[in-house]
Amino acid sequence: MVIEWALSFALGVFTAFFLMVVFGIRPFRGRRVRAEDPFKGAIERRLSSGPFIVAVGGGTGLSTLLKGMKAFTRNITAVVAVTDEGGSSGRLRTEWGVLPPGDVRNCMVALAENDNSLKQLLDFRFDRGELAGHSLGNLLLLAVSELCGDFRVAVEQMNHLLAIRGRVLPVTTEPISLLGATKDGTRVRGELEISRNGRSIREIWIEPQNARPLAEVLQAVDGAEMILLGPGSLFTSVIPNLLLPDFSRRLCASPAPKVYVCNLMTQPEETEGMNILQHLEWVSAALGKVPDFIVVNSEPIPDDIVAAYSRDGAAPLHLDRHQREDLRRLGCTCIEVPMVRITEARLLRHDSQKLAAILFRLYRDLDI
Repeated sequence: MVIEWALSFALGVFTAFFLMVVFGIRPFRGRRVRAEDPFKGAIERRLSSGPFIVAVGGGTGLSTLLKGMKAFTRNITAVVAVTDEGGSSGRLRTEWGVLPPGDVRNCMVALAENDNSLKQLLDFRFDRGELAGHSLGNLLLLAVSELCGDFRVAVEQMNHLLAIRGRVLPVTTEPISLLGATKDGTRVRGELEISRNGRSIREIWIEPQNARPLAEVLQAVDGAEMILLGPGSLFTSVIPNLLLPDFSRRLCASPAPKVYVCNLMTQPEETEGMNILQHLEWVSAALGKVPDFIVVNSEPIPDDIVAAYSRDGAAPLHLDRHQREDLRRLGCTCIEVPMVRITEARLLRHDSQKLAAILFRLYRDLDI
C-alpha cells in the first residue's frame, strides 16, 4: 500500500510538471534577476556548435557512449531499438501494449546534464508487491505515454522535461518482433530466444518486415555528420535497428562516415566464440555496406576480470594479424585504442570519456 501511494505521488508530481510544459504554465511569475555565468554560457555555445551525430543501438552500450558524447556536442540523436522483451520493459509491453521503455529511459538519463542524481531516481526499482521489478523511470514513461496517447510524443516530452543534451528517439513506434533461423533450420522468435541461440543463428529479420522508421529518425540521418553503430549486444541492440529497410537504406545513402564501435567482450550464448571480424560481417550484412571505420579496444583486460567473465562463457575481443588484413581488404579502417573501464562491482564497461574523445578526434581529423 505504501509503495502504491508513493508511486501515485511521484506520478502526480511528474504529471504536474508535464502539464506545465505542455500548456506553457509557469509556477512562478514574479520577476527574477539572475547573474549570467559567462563560463556556462561559453560551454553552451561550444556544445551547440558541435557536430551532428546519430548514434544507433540500445541497452547499456549505447547509454555508455552517450554519457561521454554529451561533453562534446548537444547535437546528438540516439536511435534506440524497440524489440526488448525482458524485465520491466517486457512486462509493460505485454500488459499495457506500450513499446519497451527501458533502453529509451537509459539513453535519456545518459544525456541528462545531472545524470547521476537523475539516474538514481529513474533507475529506482521496486522490490515488493505488484510493482516488484519495475523501475520508476519505466513507469513514468508509461504514464506520459498514457497521457499523450502516443509513445513518440511521450518520448519527445520526456526529452524536453529532462532537459537532455540531445534527443532520444525510438527507431519506430510500430510493434515489431525479432525473428531468426538457426543453421539447422529451427525458427526462433524474440530477443531472449535469439540471444540464447546466437552461436547457431544463420539469419535474422523483423516482423513486420516493412515496419517504418520515424520521420524524425530519417531527418536526423539526413543531417548527420557522423553515424555511430553500437556498442551493444550484436543481435538484440545494434542489428534490430538496421533491419528496418527504409532506415538502413537512408543510412547507406548518407555521406556521413559510419563507425562501428565494437564490444569489449563476447556475450554468453549470443556471440560466444565469435571474433571481431564476424561481428563486423553481421553488421555489414544488416546495414547493406561495410562501415567506414571500426573502433576496437587495444587495452589488456586484467586476468581476474577475464577469469570471472570466462566462467559465464565470455571472452575478450581483440584483433589478430589475420583479422587486420581482412579488415583492410574490406575497406574498413581499424582504430585500436585503450577504452576499458572497470566498475566498483568489477564489471567491464567502455570508458565513456575516452571513447567519446576518440570519436570526436576522428571527426576532426576527417575535416568533415
